[in-house]
Amino acid sequence: MSSRMRRIAVLIAVVVAAAGFRAQAEEFFFKDGDTVVIIGDSITEQHLYSNYVEMWTVSRFPKWNLTFRNSGIGGDSSGGGNGRFKRDVVVHKATAMTVDFGMNDGGYKAFEEGRYKTYMKGLQGMADQAKAANIRVAWATPSPVEKAEDGPALQGYNETLEKYSAGVAEIAQKSQGVFVDQFHPFVALQDKARAENPKNRIGGGDAVHPGPAGQTVMAWAILKGLHFPPLVSSAEVDAAGNKVVKAEKCEVTNVAAKDGGISFQRLDAALPFFPKEAKAILKWAPIDQELNQYALKVTGLKEGQYDILVDTQKIGEHTAAELAAGVNLAGEALAGGPIADHVKAVWSAVAEKNRYYHDKIFRGMVLGAGAVPDWLEIPAAEIEAKKQAAMEKRMAKMPELDAAVRKSLEMKPHQFDIVPAKK
Repeated sequence: MSSRMRRIAVLIAVVVAAAGFRAQAEEFFFKDGDTVVIIGDSITEQHLYSNYVEMWTVSRFPKWNLTFRNSGIGGDSSGGGNGRFKRDVVVHKATAMTVDFGMNDGGYKAFEEGRYKTYMKGLQGMADQAKAANIRVAWATPSPVEKAEDGPALQGYNETLEKYSAGVAEIAQKSQGVFVDQFHPFVALQDKARAENPKNRIGGGDAVHPGPAGQTVMAWAILKGLHFPPLVSSAEVDAAGNKVVKAEKCEVTNVAAKDGGISFQRLDAALPFFPKEAKAILKWAPIDQELNQYALKVTGLKEGQYDILVDTQKIGEHTAAELAAGVNLAGEALAGGPIADHVKAVWSAVAEKNRYYHDKIFRGMVLGAGAVPDWLEIPAAEIEAKKQAAMEKRMAKMPELDAAVRKSLEMKPHQFDIVPAKK
């Protein structure tokens, strides 16, 4: 490795440390009113981590006016992203974006200086265009591969990707963007799993393209890098005094004794979220604690076991001691019941919107509009007019789909009953 590359490797550690220090002081990267473009290669085009980032964001800020667009293309590189920047980013009037390239750029081989310079040139080109368009940029490192061979995760192609990650840190610092390290947290979890059993593999999918579990790790790392607030909401009530002690990001009303326990109405300002299909990753990563704090604390209950009911549906069971210490209900609330149903409705709206955009517009029109056979003898101007009319018709549906996401996010109060468990 050159002396320059060694300096960049040190830089990535400095930037990561600084980001961790700022996380408590700075606000979330995305803002109310943002149009966010998520650009990258095939891993982005899978619509897994991008959908998860979107879901966590809109469910945490349901009153915000946010628009998300995915501009991932399989097989792409930083040079490709730079070349299509105007078409796939500026066209959306983006105000913020995430950039995730590098997997293809390294060529799936040992580090080569020439390839690295090409990669950096592409990133710098995007940085320059983003600055000119006044777009805030979060620069994400490439995700690692999860090799089939036993041994430490940081071997082989991951050694190349780590050096490319250092380049991302350099670009982020030079362009005054936000640096997001998803590479090292993912590698650390791979090693953690391998330490328990060398045969453990955690990402799902294939070595390059993680499945839901691995892409949830990506979303977790990205959101932490963007200073995502971990708190959904928090409520504390005193069952002995039938009163609200504290409520944060929620309204708690109508507190009353009920059947040896307590009941109240809770109107949250946000929703918890976690992709059910990625549940296995919770064994290795503290994602619920770090992104999904849906807190309840109940003091003054008599000793014993208590059912937690939401709108008469049981979602969990805890002891009086556990409730007095405070519990995170995110997992239980998302497993079933009215909150889970609400989150499912939001997820359906987000998935439908993104599927339509990808299939009917991005792949269907922007990338997939093929040549018309010359034997049809249709004038080029007529062909172009028909394409333009079709694009306008399909794009006209997008505000409707965006509105459906916002409609699905309307918050509703729920009745909570904390009552002695039935034997």
